[in-house]
Amino acid sequence: MDGTKDGLLGNESLSSGEESVLRSNFFLDHIGEVVVTLDSDGLSWKLLEATNNKMDRSSCWGTELDSKFENAIKFSDVYAFEFVNWGLIHESILPNAGGYPMSCDSEMYRFLVHGFQRSRTQCSLWILATYTFGHKDLQLCQTWVNRINASMEMQVDRPKSLLVFVHPLSGKRNGCRTWETVAPIFSRAKVKTKVIVTERAGHAFDVMLSIKDEELKSYDGVVAVGGDGFFNEILNGLLSPRHKAPYPPAPTDFVHMAGNSESNLVHHSNETTSESSHQNEPLLLSSEPSSSGFSNIRSDDQDTILSFPNERFRLGIIPAGSTDAIVICTTGTRDPITSALHIVLGKRIRFDIAQVVRWKTSILSKEAPYVRYAASFAGYGFYGDVIKESENYRWMGPKRYDYAGTKVFLKHRSYGADIRFLEVKAEKVNAIPVKGLQGSGTRSLGVPQKRPERLLCHVNCSVCTESVKPTQMTTKSPTETDYTIPKDSRWLQSKGRFLSVGAAVISCRNERAPNGLVADAHLADGFLHLILIKECPRTFYLWHLTQLARKDGSPLNFKFVEHHKTPAFTFMSFGDESVWNLDGELLQAHQLSAQVFRGLVSLFASGPEV
Repeated sequence: MDGTKDGLLGNESLSSGEESVLRSNFFLDHIGEVVVTLDSDGLSWKLLEATNNKMDRSSCWGTELDSKFENAIKFSDVYAFEFVNWGLIHESILPNAGGYPMSCDSEMYRFLVHGFQRSRTQCSLWILATYTFGHKDLQLCQTWVNRINASMEMQVDRPKSLLVFVHPLSGKRNGCRTWETVAPIFSRAKVKTKVIVTERAGHAFDVMLSIKDEELKSYDGVVAVGGDGFFNEILNGLLSPRHKAPYPPAPTDFVHMAGNSESNLVHHSNETTSESSHQNEPLLLSSEPSSSGFSNIRSDDQDTILSFPNERFRLGIIPAGSTDAIVICTTGTRDPITSALHIVLGKRIRFDIAQVVRWKTSILSKEAPYVRYAASFAGYGFYGDVIKESENYRWMGPKRYDYAGTKVFLKHRSYGADIRFLEVKAEKVNAIPVKGLQGSGTRSLGVPQKRPERLLCHVNCSVCTESVKPTQMTTKSPTETDYTIPKDSRWLQSKGRFLSVGAAVISCRNERAPNGLVADAHLADGFLHLILIKECPRTFYLWHLTQLARKDGSPLNFKFVEHHKTPAFTFMSFGDESVWNLDGELLQAHQLSAQVFRGLVSLFASGPEV
């Protein structure tokens, strides 16, 4: 290795097979003189070793940086790189830095590597990190700049252009401020962004519904700066005209066509039982999903060029809402910087989406089927009442959910419903028997029993990445997706009065429920988690809610709680009615059916880290 002036080592290029390794000395801002090595994976560096304040210039040996300082970065973790020409490199903040110590700031040619460090205290949290390397030899710097640029161009699947929607009133009304915080990350990464700040409710939905596929295809994805409800609005605007699929399967006695007469409906006006009745004989599957065949068809259907599932086109969320459950479940943390880094680095996971079809708004109504999509949760009863009540207190911000939740809890209302769901034979839910409500009505539960070891969803989750099995969703064509249901599948029934009916697509982790509604729900396993809370004393329901709020709680291990893993279910209310909550958006429905599509959309995320 040839020496250069100023005591800095020159450039050394080593070849090993097809892999070329570059090694040189640079000054690292605030650290000191380091030996930097570039290979196919990324950059690494070591402090030069000092002996009696002298350095053997022909040596490349070094000492490791202090454990609290990073000493390497992979190109997969670098989101931007730039040459900033002549400027200051600051003196070392390390004691006994070694090499040629800088007693004061010095001007050099510099290049910056923008990446991130993983937090040492909080799992899944990514912290911005910029490494500034300096050298007085311009030619040497340009050699490194060219090599790093070549390595960065080999990073695939990173977005070049994005459509961004910002909800200015989301959460604590900080949507615009949140975007201003992360916008420089997109600028440094040279990602073009078209930003639309919404001006009214439904604005993003209307834009996504009306935008031509040719224009939408020019983007690599759509990003929502807001909460779960805002993401739901964008998701529905995207999928409603573009996702063609049969309506959810249903039992033959589930009369749902809008043109059918009222006499064909079974109306349980005097139903009072709260006990579930699981059918021993299978209920036959409906042979015709609908009269039209597809739930979503638009007039310019022949011009559709963007279909789903779609590997290239992804959705992203930068959290600015009240709950942000989807972000927490897909990135592991509720942090705008971390989410922005997932997006610019081109992370990708497949994500289940639930299709919810409303057949009747009320028992007497006659209307066409109405299709909605949900990414996290569909809830009726308590969960719907809370959202409906909270709409009266929007001026309170996120605190309105606590206030509305308290009011709804004190009312303790239950609702009659007939629920059917497809049996999943391969899965055993609620494997551990737990004693619940006794005949006397007294509580003899004690502390809920310890659960078996659960397989939680995480980065590179084996459950979510395995091939789609024939018994689940199969892709017939780029524009048509449905289920292949085994002939011996049967429908089970749960009928009675319920405090709440919930269908979780994902675990729904959030700050109020650290483990979510279903801790071991996965992002792309092709199942809904149907959670039925039967009518019970208020104190018992409070116990269930407190278990939800506890980390490692057991909210499902009660006799009055039913938990069923299923790909599809149907619902029909009787008596007084509540309202459905779909990802925080309200839907009035007397009769509906739902199914899940495995991995229907792709997200800019990688899953929670463990």
